[in-house]
Amino acid sequence: MDMHTSKHLFNLKFAAKELQRNAKKCEKEEKAEKSKVKKAIQKGNVEVARIHAENAIRQKNQSLNFLRMSARISCLMDKFEQQFETLDVQTAQMEDTMSSTTTLTTPQNQVESLLHEMADEAGLDLNMELPQGQTGSVGTSVASAEQDELSQRLARLRDQV
Repeated sequence: MDMHTSKHLFNLKFAAKELQRNAKKCEKEEKAEKSKVKKAIQKGNVEVARIHAENAIRQKNQSLNFLRMSARISCLMDKFEQQFETLDVQTAQMEDTMSSTTTLTTPQNQVESLLHEMADEAGLDLNMELPQGQTGSVGTSVASAEQDELSQRLARLRDQV
């Protein structure tokens, strides 16, 4: 393996670590949002609870996406020596995955069930009709900024090959 290849391998390992760190961060955010859901429900602020529930679901989905991508990178590292030239294709696919996760819409049924789950835990009844709020706008800007940065990093990685 020449210098070039081992440098690239190091970059992949670094990227995988980065993705796992992001996944953990999202998990922490998800927990925080869930407790805000519970507090909001206890105060009877269903709209606020809904927004936090959407954020929690979004964080959960992003965490899963980061984990998926880091698994893909680990897999890349295993194949790295034999399949040096397929790397471009894989990285391109990965960037597609990334850009598609940026525009995550929050599935309403997941939001509803999370709201109810939190209401149950809080010992409250959510039989009041939940208004259908506008969804998917809150919290995406931060997430997409982080993902843009990651995609740029990946693009730079690819240029080094």
